[in-house]
Order: sequence, then structure tokens, then C-alpha cells
Amino acid sequence: MSENARQAAGAHAASVVELAQKLIWCPSRAGIDDYGPLLAVLEDWLSGHDLPHRRLYDATEEPVGLLVELSGGRPGPWWTLDACVDTAPYGDETAWSFPPACGDITDGRLLGRGAADSKLAAAMFCHIAAELKPHADALHGGLAVLLDVDEHTGRFGGARAYLADPAAARPAGVLIGYPGLDEVVVGGRGLWRATLAVHAASGHSGSRRTVVGAISRAAHLVRLLDAAELPATDSDSGFPLPPKLTVTALHGGQGFSITPDRCELNVDIRTTPGFEAHAAEALVREAVARLDAELPGPRPTDVVPVAAWPPFRLTEDEQPARALLHAAADAGLTVRAKIAGPSNIGNFLAGEGIPATAGFGVPYEGLHGFDERADLAELPRVHAVYRQAVLNLLRADRRR
Repeated sequence: MSENARQAAGAHAASVVELAQKLIWCPSRAGIDDYGPLLAVLEDWLSGHDLPHRRLYDATEEPVGLLVELSGGRPGPWWTLDACVDTAPYGDETAWSFPPACGDITDGRLLGRGAADSKLAAAMFCHIAAELKPHADALHGGLAVLLDVDEHTGRFGGARAYLADPAAARPAGVLIGYPGLDEVVVGGRGLWRATLAVHAASGHSGSRRTVVGAISRAAHLVRLLDAAELPATDSDSGFPLPPKLTVTALHGGQGFSITPDRCELNVDIRTTPGFEAHAAEALVREAVARLDAELPGPRPTDVVPVAAWPPFRLTEDEQPARALLHAAADAGLTVRAKIAGPSNIGNFLAGEGIPATAGFGVPYEGLHGFDERADLAELPRVHAVYRQAVLNLLRADRRR
């Protein structure tokens, strides 16, 4: 990486931080806050830098993101920088040592909800687009910057609207700006989720007649699921993590005197290339069948799948992982490729056939917790890495 590139990134650092602060000052907790003020800040900045952009909307005409599109002057694939600008909730605000929307800088750290995930990355990506705009005629394909305000809901509404937009060029790959300096996330376990409804005869809890209630039947089902045998790590595919099953919710009953006739539970299964969604569903249905045979109810247990994302894994030689890892190495960083346990938007993109990296950024603390903060010391180097990776992807002679 050239010294000029590093100096350029350093020169833009103060402006990146200033924009990130303005974004933090606009609370954008998913499903809680109005995104209008936040989107207005971004639109003002983009308009001031003459960057073409437009809002993205869901089926109900609610805004779910902003899309910046920078066309190159030569033919080639498009690549996307993606950062969410909605955030997790604050949680218990009394546990914070500073106001969650303060945006202050203390001891070289940017403070506030979204500082790490991912308003600083959003600000940086906007600046990279502005830096490349004067040179667009020499670039191949194009660069999109997706700023998603429907990511922390789990709906990924901005990404969905982007990919469904017939006017948008479909990206050849996506670089997602989650934080963390030591790793580039190149894969993750998938998931299969379902709600199970267990039924029973209702009755009075004081009745002489013994009734096996829905909660008791559900508890038996939880034991069956907990005892279900999952395969070990799939060494054949090279995927380093095993599948995992967790019962994450149990709802049923009311008061004390009624034996409930229905109890619902949520099941989350993290999937791998050797144990994908169909295998997860088969395992759950087998446990349900055992429950209905061992403790029969008035009707079969319902299994309602609610989400399924595939696992994904890029090799270090696949784009855009290659470009990002090489740029990090050129910047003097020791960065490892990582397969993540939790799922992320990269799984959604994998289901669309789009390769993605899902994490490389500044060091951080308190992500999704209290006292969220992002370390600014490495911002110029992270900025330079992303800028160089994008340039490598948009220059035909460097994409090989």
C-alpha cells in the first residue's frame, strides 16, 4: 500500500469522525426510532459531495436504506460496501457511563450506540465513494454503498430492497463494515428457526383428573431436543464449526388454576455445510414425532418454520475476501480469515448467490451492550485498507 494512500486516509479521518458523530446524535434503534433525521444527515452529506444516491423502500413504502451508486467509465462488475446505520437498543441506560447518543470522543475513542456497529463504517464508506468519484472514468464496473436502516431488525430490509431493485446493478460481491481489526469474516454458520406449538387438553389445576398440560408436554419436547444428536465438525467440507441447537423461548399458560392447552417454543439451529436446513428440520420433526408418540395430545404438534439462511464460506482466494485480506497485509496488519459462529447478513447474501466478507474494522467495546465505543487510532489504516481493496476490485488488471 502506497504512502500516499495512507496519508489520504489520515487526512480524511477527522471528516469521517465528524460524520459518524452526527449519525450517533440521531438515535436509530431498530423498531423504536424514526430514521428520518438520520437519513437526512446522510443525504445532506452525500448531496454536498455530489454523490448520486436514493432511498430504498420496502413493500409498505417505509424507507429501509440509502443506496449510493458510483459508475465506472469502463465495463466490469459492481462491488458493494455495506454498513448498517440502524442500531441495537440502548438497554438499561443507567448502566451506561455516558449518554448512549452522545457521540463524544474520549481517550481516542468514539462513544455511543452505533459507534462500532456500524455508523463509523458508514461514514468511512461514504468518504471512500467521494474519494473515488473524481477517478470514476478510469474504473471498471461500479461501486455501490448500501446504508441499511433495517438490519438490526433481522429483516435486512435495505439489502432486500437493493437486490430487488431492477434499476440497481447486481453486485459481484459485498464488503460489510462490521468492526474488529484482527479478523476478516469470510463465512458463518447458517440457521434454521421454527416455532413449535404443543397442544394438550385443558382443565382445572385442582381437578381430581390428572391432565398432562401443554407446558409439561413442551418440557418433555425440550428434553428430547436437548438430547438430539448433532454431527461433529464437518471435516470433509473444511468448515471449522459444528451445528448447534438451542431452545430460545417458551410461552404458555396464564395464572395458576388452569392447565394450559397450548404452549409454544422457539428453536434456533445453527447449520453447517454438512448439516443444512433440511437436516435441521428433519431432526426437529423426529423429536416432535417422538413427543406425540410418548405423550399423546389431542392433536399433533405444529412445526412452523420461520427462517432459514445457508451457511457460507469463502476461501481466502475468492473475491472480495482476497482483495480485503491482501490490502490488510499490504498495510502491515496481521489479519486472519474467520468463520463466525453467529449468522449475519453475509448468510442472506450467500442465499442470493453473492459472496461477502462480514467484518473488518476498528477495535471496539460494548457492541450491543452498554458503553459502546470505537477506537479511532486505527481508523486511518482501516480506511486505507478498504479504499485499496475497492480500487483493486475496480481495476481490471488487479482483479485476477
